[in-house]
Amino acid sequence: MVSDPRTAARLPVEVIETERVRLRPYRESDAADLVTGMADPDLHRFLPDLPDPYTARDAVEWITRGAPAAWRRGWAAYAMVDPATDRVIGGCALSNPLPHLGQIEIGYWVTASARGLGAATSAARALTGYAFAHGYGRVELLTRLENPASQRVAIAAGFHREGLRRGARPERGPGVLGGPPERGDRVVWARLVDDPSEPSPRLLPDLPGGALTDGVVTLRPPRPGDEPFLHRLHGLPDVVASSVPPVAPDGAEVALRVARSAFRWLAGERADLVVTDAASGAPAGDIGLYYSEPSTGQGMVGYSLLPEWRGRGFATRAVVLLARWAFDAGVLRLIAGTRPENAASQRVLARAGFRREGYQRERLPGPAGTRVDDVLYALLPADLPPAAPGAVAPAGPVGWHRPAGAFR
Repeated sequence: MVSDPRTAARLPVEVIETERVRLRPYRESDAADLVTGMADPDLHRFLPDLPDPYTARDAVEWITRGAPAAWRRGWAAYAMVDPATDRVIGGCALSNPLPHLGQIEIGYWVTASARGLGAATSAARALTGYAFAHGYGRVELLTRLENPASQRVAIAAGFHREGLRRGARPERGPGVLGGPPERGDRVVWARLVDDPSEPSPRLLPDLPGGALTDGVVTLRPPRPGDEPFLHRLHGLPDVVASSVPPVAPDGAEVALRVARSAFRWLAGERADLVVTDAASGAPAGDIGLYYSEPSTGQGMVGYSLLPEWRGRGFATRAVVLLARWAFDAGVLRLIAGTRPENAASQRVLARAGFRREGYQRERLPGPAGTRVDDVLYALLPADLPPAAPGAVAPAGPVGWHRPAGAFR
């Protein structure tokens, strides 16, 4: 651990070589590549301090003044370059050192053309090792909730998710009524000096091939453009009645749910999926796995369908598809709840192999301050039907109770 702030005031300027990237100091000849890279709207979305538009003058200012000043403050400001061409494909930096705690923060960005090639992961892993080699015992990383790509880099580079830091960073632009910028939450990740550099474990893996299908229905993650459909679905009176609390979300809440769905999945909290018609791709409903008790291996399943898609067996097929994937992912037991009067959804759960286990009186909040009962069903791996069902019971409006905060 770094114990003397004076010895940690300057980090040595070294060239760091990896198989995928080279980290080296910026050069004036990098200005054109910086301008091209910084034209990406996604960078401005997630890096609110960037000048917008980013000009050649901004690039030269950073190279000749900003980066050298960062080094003098005890930071490290590296250009991420292609080892074959020495052209800039991103940047990686250490900042905000706390020498008395032996902690420093890492950040990275990658040009659009270099994404998905492992460049950011390679750079983050290498620069973290550099920090450890120069006395730091903890490297911290903050990511936006709406930036799953950066979260995937953190996981791949061996960082562990530690929680949520509220209001950690000011966002771009003025706040309400022209006041100070609003502050945004950040996911906190960290790697300790004795942590392995291999990817950190995940509770919920990605779907194989990005989707699940039985040829009739397909389950896929939510994506931009699903907001109007989801807003309509979760505004239906019978869907609202089985939500917790029983209040219809507004458009902003639905948009936030879509934007943060990958964050929840990567965090192992829940997997949200859109149920679509496999033939046309038309959205029919949604289904979710809430990993409510990882310590016991128990998760909760719930679904909703639009009225025009009910009665076709989609709900049962979706439940079976999701349950098989969940059990393959290591979940040991699934539960689902229905309103006592929702006989159709109870038949769907029974067709999918769920067994009724109990009746919970006034378990959930109802409309106008009332309480409603909940019928509890559970599924074990051995309970699943041996093959996709043929004739299935029509689905009721919903087969679950959405937990509080499902849209946040």
